[in-house]
Amino acid sequence: MQPKKIMICDDDRGILEMLELFLELEGYNVICEINSTHLTKQLISHKPDLLLLDLWMPIISGDQLIKIIRSTPEIKETPIIVLSASVDGPEIAENLGANGFIAKPFDLTDITDKINSILKN
Repeated sequence: MQPKKIMICDDDRGILEMLELFLELEGYNVICEINSTHLTKQLISHKPDLLLLDLWMPIISGDQLIKIIRSTPEIKETPIIVLSASVDGPEIAENLGANGFIAKPFDLTDITDKINSILKN
């Protein structure tokens, strides 16, 4: 069975690298994108099973990206978990149609629990 593919988009390289390492150890195939302007193209070409998305990023913010993803036919069904330190994060994520929200700083157990509940593996 193919490992599930998870894409992470965050402008913080430390968070990207830590999540990549952790999720690979959990058996996932991980694709990282630090530049939010490349995300839509990457989603279309890689077709991940799930996207972990930071809300506050330069150039294109996570909330704008969710709107773009949800209106792009090839990727609109991609499950999205929003990662954010924003107090409004859960409300923003829900209003935009994200599948989940995890507050930063996060606990890695929360991330795997949320991923597993969405991917149902």
